[in-house]
Amino acid sequence: MELHLKNTTVVPTIIEESSVSFFNNSIYIKRDDLIPFSFGGNKVRKALFFFDEIRSGGFDTVVTYGSSSSNHCRVVANACAKYGLKCLVISPEENYVETFNSLLIKKFGAEIIKAPLDKISVTIDEVMSELQKSCKPYFIQGGGHGNIGTHAYVCAYNEICEFEQQNDIFFDYIFLASGTGTTQAGLVCGSALKNDKQRIIVGISIARANPRGGQVVEQSVRDYLESVGFSGTVPKVLFDDSYMCGGYGKYNQEIVDCIDTVMTKDGIPLNRTYSGKAFWGMTQYINKNSIKNKNILFINTGSSPLFFDDCG
Repeated sequence: MELHLKNTTVVPTIIEESSVSFFNNSIYIKRDDLIPFSFGGNKVRKALFFFDEIRSGGFDTVVTYGSSSSNHCRVVANACAKYGLKCLVISPEENYVETFNSLLIKKFGAEIIKAPLDKISVTIDEVMSELQKSCKPYFIQGGGHGNIGTHAYVCAYNEICEFEQQNDIFFDYIFLASGTGTTQAGLVCGSALKNDKQRIIVGISIARANPRGGQVVEQSVRDYLESVGFSGTVPKVLFDDSYMCGGYGKYNQEIVDCIDTVMTKDGIPLNRTYSGKAFWGMTQYINKNSIKNKNILFINTGSSPLFFDDCG
């Protein structure tokens, strides 16, 4: 199946050099946290493409899935409120806690349906089936998974290449938080489409262990490249699960200290669940692999509300 997407306009996010450095590497940060809607972040970049399809297709209800701390669900709920669409968020009842994200989801008028984790798939099917009797629902996979989400970060990769051309610089490494996988998949697909064989893209897992974590990203890469008719060499996916600290939402004191350092020196908010864990993981990866004297780009995928949860 070929992928057909409108040229959704995303204002290119800035790339700035960090005051934080390791082993004489120059660290740059792409500020996707500054995309101008609902606190920004990679979920907003993806949502812009999803809601183009939702609105052009005449859908009146959006259903999605995520935890109580989900940035994706917050952004989807906010976009539904903006466009006057009904929103239903299906969330696992295990370990459900109130966060700034869950409070915002409710503020935007979304209906939250809690279900046991092992019943999520059945619950989604039942909700969609019931909604189809009276309206036109659209389902977005958790985290904005799928070709549309991947495409959003192919576009982000193109922004990175344009920045390099304009500023006469080449990023040897790109690091990012890798969760559901389409953000990393989009960057990998972007490098494949541009035949950038020298650049290394490293996804720091925030929850999933290998081999499954890497396989999910690899499948997203294959699905997207097939959809656009790509027949070249598919780059290797580097999905590192060494820095998960026990799983989703888990962290250690080093991550907390890393977040404090970046906020103090750069004024950039990270968080323990996603971006902060990934930034810390990047520093560990650099140390472990003795990476020196390189230009390194970190994608700040956002989650600003979680920064304030972490301060509590």
